[in-house]
Amino acid sequence: MMRQASHQFSSSTRGQGLYNLTEPIRIWAGGQEIRTGLLTVYLPHTSASLTIQENADPDVLRDLNDFFKRLVPEGDPLYRHTCEGPDDMPAHIRSALTQTHLSVPVSGQGLELGTWQGIYLFEHRVHPQHRRILLHLIGE
Repeated sequence: MMRQASHQFSSSTRGQGLYNLTEPIRIWAGGQEIRTGLLTVYLPHTSASLTIQENADPDVLRDLNDFFKRLVPEGDPLYRHTCEGPDDMPAHIRSALTQTHLSVPVSGQGLELGTWQGIYLFEHRVHPQHRRILLHLIGE
């Protein structure tokens, strides 16, 4: 019989960077009665994103964040949208280049992530933010 479960939680950021969400997601998914299915992780924001990334070497996360800062710099005089600060338009562009949702298979073993993979909230704003994360699990 096909079942569904949904959940919402929040995460506070300290500003730009990648924040590991794997454990709260793993704990919630493991507590459901669904052993085989597909988990959707969704971030309803336009200035942050989600990514599955390496969870072993923190230099990967720092390099990724630094790369996006170079790729989409703050304060570019070509930006028209500046009313929310010099970091807002770059945050929207960075979010458009990444993802606001992820799909992760679930089996009896839990989240089917690779050995070195974790689920991260990628905060693109300079100042601390409060972000909502929505989870939807469907399966048997």
